[in-house]
Amino acid sequence: MSAVNDTKFSSAVFLLTGIHGQEDVYLWIAIPFFLMYIISIVGNSVILFIIKTDPSLHEPMYIFLSMLAVTDLGLSIVTMPTTLGIFLFNSREISLNACFAQLFFIHSLTFIESAVLLLMAFDRFVAISNPLRYASILTLPRIAKMGLVCVLRGVAVVFPLPFLLKRFQYCQANVLFHSYCLHQEVMKMACSDIRVNSIYGLLVTISTVVMDSILILLSYVMILKTVLSIASHAECVRALSTCVSHLWAVLLFYIPMIGLSIVQRFGNSASPLVQIVLGYVYLLVPPLMNPIVYSVKSKHLRSRIIRTFKK
Repeated sequence: MSAVNDTKFSSAVFLLTGIHGQEDVYLWIAIPFFLMYIISIVGNSVILFIIKTDPSLHEPMYIFLSMLAVTDLGLSIVTMPTTLGIFLFNSREISLNACFAQLFFIHSLTFIESAVLLLMAFDRFVAISNPLRYASILTLPRIAKMGLVCVLRGVAVVFPLPFLLKRFQYCQANVLFHSYCLHQEVMKMACSDIRVNSIYGLLVTISTVVMDSILILLSYVMILKTVLSIASHAECVRALSTCVSHLWAVLLFYIPMIGLSIVQRFGNSASPLVQIVLGYVYLLVPPLMNPIVYSVKSKHLRSRIIRTFKK
């Protein structure tokens, strides 16, 4: 591939990719994608509306759930224009600046969601191990500060990435595997030494997602230890049942994300279709499934939703 010569940075573009080889049925593929986005946006919006309008849900667990819903809404909104643009209108071009902005929001929201899942694990640990002090430990001001730290961390670690990418010169065939921009892919399009970006991206992933997942695992080890010390079998089951929704959210988020990261960094021989599928699962499935899982598993929340729609 030849480097771009005497081309202004802002005029260069990347070409996004839908599902290679299925261009003839893009309109049909757009239908399930459109439905997934609608369900994600409506589902998370309903969760936020119910929690905001019902004073009985102004508890730490539901406040953390509202944080998760806001993050999922953001991920859906950020990826929807380019994804549906490809499948509905075959609109593949995206400018470098727009691409950098999109990857900034995708990665920031991803790291924020990882931190929120960690806070939710801490919430379950406190609720089970120290229920009498639960309300005094997780006060509203403290929760607000914790949420602010999550946002600041997510933004701070991703903030350098667009500037690191902007200093590169890019090659003519800038074809990305996905229908949205990710840092790991964009940096490989550069006609320059990308070691700084690669090392920084790896360090950020380890210090955020990997560290969060380890701390979540430790939280559940401590939760399990506490639960096993409870004499009553019924109380053990009741305590563990409060963690089911969160465990589903953790698995839906971390498994595809870690899988995609491994394939992009080390799976050079992997099929492009694997990357494409993992990419869609990574960004579409958690925002779609989280409101469904929490609505089904939380009787309190489910009853409030049913009551609202019956009015």
